Amino acid sequence: MILTGVGVNTAAIIIGALAGILLRKRISSELGDFLGQGLGICVIYVGIKGSLAGENTMITILSIVIGGVLGHYLDFDRHMENLGVYAQKKLRQGDGSSRFAEGFVSYSLLVCIGAMAIVGSMQSGMNNNHEILFSKALIDGVMAVVMAAALGIGVGFAAIPVFLYEGVITLASSFVAVYLTETVINEMACAGSLLIIMLGLNMMKMTKIKVANFLLTPFIPIILCRLWPR
Repeated sequence: MILTGVGVNTAAIIIGALAGILLRKRISSELGDFLGQGLGICVIYVGIKGSLAGENTMITILSIVIGGVLGHYLDFDRHMENLGVYAQKKLRQGDGSSRFAEGFVSYSLLVCIGAMAIVGSMQSGMNNNHEILFSKALIDGVMAVVMAAALGIGVGFAAIPVFLYEGVITLASSFVAVYLTETVINEMACAGSLLIIMLGLNMMKMTKIKVANFLLTPFIPIILCRLWPR
């Protein structure tokens, strides 16, 4: 099935988050915050490594600018934050709506905007090859354990936007495959990886970047690579 990889990835997130919730009772809030900052360093490393795939600096800069402007006016960050708070209120958890929303938004962005999410979903849609998403599922599951232990059940609810995000890319990729050359995919991976670096800085409490407002950035290279002179 074309969505097999997406389904496995989603299941891994849910299982990992549940395991993290069970471990959370044995981890102090101080240790949870400390581990969260350590994970932030790892996230920055992943972002830096992925950003090296880019071949055209101007396309990357323009993608950040155009995606950021569009995201600013659409205000994805506010919508995701409100969704997290809404879910928190419905569940009536005791750890504070802001903490729930933080886990939901941070983890949703972390597992959605990376190169593996984009390229893996495309590979599933174009070739019915789920290898990348299977590998991503293992990584996401482990990260879900750590982040859920630090930030709570909001991490588990990130499985919903992940399923929708990867599912849409998987289904749409077969229709736009003709435009997805190796160069385009590399530029998309680079732009998405820069967003991961932003997220890592936020996790370390060094910045307060509204990363969700850059969600369209990884897809801008599809257009720019067609227009850019070779």
